[in-house]
Amino acid sequence: MTTMDLRPQGATHPFERSHAIVIAAAPEAVFDYVTNPKSWPEWLPSSHAIDCDDRPMGFGDTFHEHWSTRSGPVSLDWLVIACDRPRLWIGLTHMNAIGPIVVQYDCHEIDGGTKFIRTVRNPARPKEASTEIVARIDAEAELGLGNIKRKVERQA
Repeated sequence: MTTMDLRPQGATHPFERSHAIVIAAAPEAVFDYVTNPKSWPEWLPSSHAIDCDDRPMGFGDTFHEHWSTRSGPVSLDWLVIACDRPRLWIGLTHMNAIGPIVVQYDCHEIDGGTKFIRTVRNPARPKEASTEIVARIDAEAELGLGNIKRKVERQA
């Protein structure tokens, strides 16, 4: 028996990756650090510069990020669409090549600190992410989470 691809032309390929780390610090310290976009270039290699106030961004705040991809520089305009300090933060932007990008940060208090979860979604990606792209996303996320852990624990 064969199966048919019943998706309409122009179908999208939703994409989601989550990465987590335990940080020996209070949820408020982790949350305030990661939701201040000025910190992003300190821990996220693809983020080069951020145009915004040097503070955590709350619901309705906007900021601009200068980002890099293998195909060149990208400018992203972000909008914070959810903020429940110190538990949940969601930012939304759009990149022409892959559509909307949703970044979600979750902070859960646990014994010994905070479980920080960073989830990236592309809900309307025009084509499937290749194995190579997924591997690069995972590698950068693991590096970024390690950088966050070192920075926040040093400040705690």
